[in-house]
Amino acid sequence: MSVEEDARKVAIENAAKHGGGARWETVLNMLLRTHPELRSPDSDAVRIVRAAVDEVNALPPEKLQELAKSLPAPAPQREERTGLPPLPGAEKGKVVLRFAPFPSGALHIGNARGVYINDEYRRMYDGKFYVVFDDTIGSAEKKPLKEGYSLILNDLKAAGVEPDAIFYKSDRIERHYRFVPDLLRSGKAYVCTCPAEKLRLNRENGMACPEREKDPDWQVAQWEGMLSGQYRKGEAVVRLKTALDHPNPAFRDRVLLRISEDEHPRVGHKYRVWPLLEYSWAIDDVELGITHVIRGKDLVMEDQMEEALWAALGMKGPHFAHWGMLRVRESKISKSKSMQEVLSGQYDGWTDPRTWSFGSLERRGIRSEAIRSFVLSFGMSLADIEVPAESLYSENRKLLDPVTPRRAFVSDPELVEIKQFPSGLAQIFLPNHPNMPEMGNRKLKVSGGRFYLPGKDVRANMGREIRLKDFLNLRLLAKASDGIVEAIFTSVPNKPVPRIQWVPQEGAKAVSVLMPDGSRVMGYGEESVSDARIGSIFQFERFGFVRLEGNDERDLLQAVFSHP
Repeated sequence: MSVEEDARKVAIENAAKHGGGARWETVLNMLLRTHPELRSPDSDAVRIVRAAVDEVNALPPEKLQELAKSLPAPAPQREERTGLPPLPGAEKGKVVLRFAPFPSGALHIGNARGVYINDEYRRMYDGKFYVVFDDTIGSAEKKPLKEGYSLILNDLKAAGVEPDAIFYKSDRIERHYRFVPDLLRSGKAYVCTCPAEKLRLNRENGMACPEREKDPDWQVAQWEGMLSGQYRKGEAVVRLKTALDHPNPAFRDRVLLRISEDEHPRVGHKYRVWPLLEYSWAIDDVELGITHVIRGKDLVMEDQMEEALWAALGMKGPHFAHWGMLRVRESKISKSKSMQEVLSGQYDGWTDPRTWSFGSLERRGIRSEAIRSFVLSFGMSLADIEVPAESLYSENRKLLDPVTPRRAFVSDPELVEIKQFPSGLAQIFLPNHPNMPEMGNRKLKVSGGRFYLPGKDVRANMGREIRLKDFLNLRLLAKASDGIVEAIFTSVPNKPVPRIQWVPQEGAKAVSVLMPDGSRVMGYGEESVSDARIGSIFQFERFGFVRLEGNDERDLLQAVFSHP
């Protein structure tokens, strides 16, 4: 069966299951399970699926049901889960892993692989998971934030991951200093005072700096001068001696420690010489007893530097394992950019949906179990992967759909008044969940004969007969001078006409829904959402899952969109 035929089949199944109206995002996700080649960014998957969904959604209800019944029964699927590959040299109860965030802002979806893969290996081997804040002072553009520490710990809590211990590099600087004199005396490192431009040229040309071969006493004296303030920022660094003809110029005589006069959010100006990442990790990975370092393949050179330092220090370090880059297509994120937008007030804090932080996903009602399943489904693949957000949403939908009550919501509302509305019809009862009768029903008051309908549906069907979903049929006539759309009641039985979402004007609650792009959708929800507790998750029918945040000062109910 071709991709187009499969897409049409899935669209028919989806539309029939939900009473007409397949969603292209759901169909796409289901199609990707049997056609993984469509995950390629340049595939025609979205075009194919949208075309199939548009065709199926245009079918009359009788034809849709007829096609659904004619589809062959799906073959039973055996779900295969291979899990993560074994770690080299790992022993049950003896595995120690670390997650090393830089505290410059909240954790986001791009950090999820580091969090969940390390935590999953902890579970597999009954091991330990450490959070080690990599809070040495970096470049002028990359500085630790005081609030970064609590943001990250809160995000780990939101992720459902509790570390066995928490460490801070800024508490371990003296331990990093201890090894420097021995490296200098043994001739394995040196203090370099070359200007940055001269150093760059030397490294490119494989030439030694003048200080490289100076005697150990001179080296130690310069090191002490770095600590005491003899040198200013940029005037002296400590370098490890590596091959000057190394194929990668960046690996030649890499910096181990350098001077910074910036204030640190935890230790102030206590230290003026700070270790770089590879040097601090070479020491800490050994002293903290880390057995396996699991991280992105972009840090392979850092692995090589740690190994070179262990050789120079006479140490034995942990095993390394890597994964490729995992990107969610819609989350074009940068922690530094997010920080600027948060600090400027352009974003609504670190839980603004545009940050894609763990906190923002929790705010949207995306469960940590769904993020974990999403991340672990890609295993330890070294391939760089870019997937649509729908892949994550599908995992969350599996958790929410069976337990989430339905509610009516209308965006861009038009008020419609039905003439000849059935007298004595004061209320109707609708199921809280179409497939879960045990969840009961809710009551909607309809005696007024006035209803909010989506503006786009009203405009598209003016003069035509339509059906208020699960209720009655009417014909839209025209908009009166007072702005109310006039309609006339036609019948109650289900008819093959467009089915439109609706909310009774009586008891309607004004709702503002914050969308993933930071925009807001205004509309009305049915009366029952007024009494829902903060944090409740509903599926607004034909709109999507939302999480309620309570009323603002204008008595406007605030909600956050989760996903379709």
